[in-house]
Amino acid sequence: MDVSIATVMFHLLCKNLLVCYGRRYTIRASLTCNSLLFNKCISTTANQHSFTVSYLINSFGFSQKSALLASKYLQFESPERPDSIIALLKSHGFSETQISKAIRCTPRLLGASIEKTILPKLEYFYSSGFSITELPQILSVCPIVLLRSLENHIVPIFDYLSDLSKSREMTVAVIKRSPYLLLYDIDTCLVPKLNLLRDIGVSGSNIHMLLCYWSRIFGANSDTFRNTVEEVKDLGISPLSSHFVLAIVAKGFGRTKWENKVNVFKRCGWSEEEVLAAFCKNPLFMTASKDKLMAVMDFLVNEMNMESSAIAKCPGLFVLSMKKTFIPRATVFQFLLSKGLIDRKDTNLITLFTYSEKDFLRKFVNSYDEAPQLLKLYQEKLDHLKMKKTYVSKERDGVIVK
Repeated sequence: MDVSIATVMFHLLCKNLLVCYGRRYTIRASLTCNSLLFNKCISTTANQHSFTVSYLINSFGFSQKSALLASKYLQFESPERPDSIIALLKSHGFSETQISKAIRCTPRLLGASIEKTILPKLEYFYSSGFSITELPQILSVCPIVLLRSLENHIVPIFDYLSDLSKSREMTVAVIKRSPYLLLYDIDTCLVPKLNLLRDIGVSGSNIHMLLCYWSRIFGANSDTFRNTVEEVKDLGISPLSSHFVLAIVAKGFGRTKWENKVNVFKRCGWSEEEVLAAFCKNPLFMTASKDKLMAVMDFLVNEMNMESSAIAKCPGLFVLSMKKTFIPRATVFQFLLSKGLIDRKDTNLITLFTYSEKDFLRKFVNSYDEAPQLLKLYQEKLDHLKMKKTYVSKERDGVIVK
């Protein structure tokens, strides 16, 4: 081989080796550098993650599972930002209980900007007529409103409701009763459904009643809402009647829940026709839970020996309270019966339970010589059931009151 050619090839080989070695060194150095950066990032994220989890657990009583879930969308390295959020809410009338309720519902509030996100909305609500006692009550129920756009969501929905109710004062009253209205989209949730109700003749006062007391019905799918309205129309209930919107509410809980409640009455001997007749007479009774319906039916049939068919003619019984009405009044009735002061055959049990408080006391308590004893018995039963309810609710919160 020619010496010059060999020399050239040797130089090329050396150059390639140097290039390859250089690349390997560069790649290795790059990988080492990236690995260090990655580990540092992981370490920082893990620290943030760990601090967020412990903060949520220690400050608000989150479970480990819920704190871990929240930390996927919320991370902070120190308590500075979340503590400033808490301080802001306290300065605007929020109690510790209301703050805890709001954060447990919407943990992302702790990562929000005070100046850009939270404070402008608080100021808007106060300027719109909400008091410093009312607003915390509303926002602790649906705190996610504070994360919605002020210009694109909150102001338009408030203005729309104000146009409906004809006054901002009335709008404040409606939102106080139904805070979830603030979450709905005007174009998809409210406008089509309200227009449908107006088109079939539902009055403004009945629409207002829906907005005040059963606003969640407007969160239903538009097709589902329309089908519910058609079902109620097919029952023959007039859209001009308040029963019409109440029937929409009762039917709007879903077909499965409706059928489960109907089956409760069928097992008690009611026919399908009796259920529908009772529903048209008083739609509100079908908004009670299945357990409540079963409890009332069991009490009236098995404790008071009433005929199931008689109960079907007075569905309003099912909206009465077991603790405030049925049990205390039944106690007075049983006392009068045991003393021979009344005859069961001459007593209409329907009126016993449906009388106003004033009329019940006049007819079944004050008209007897034993009135002081009867009144004491009646009041003791009311107080006992009230205390029992308080005990159960506090025990459920982890506090046992002896």
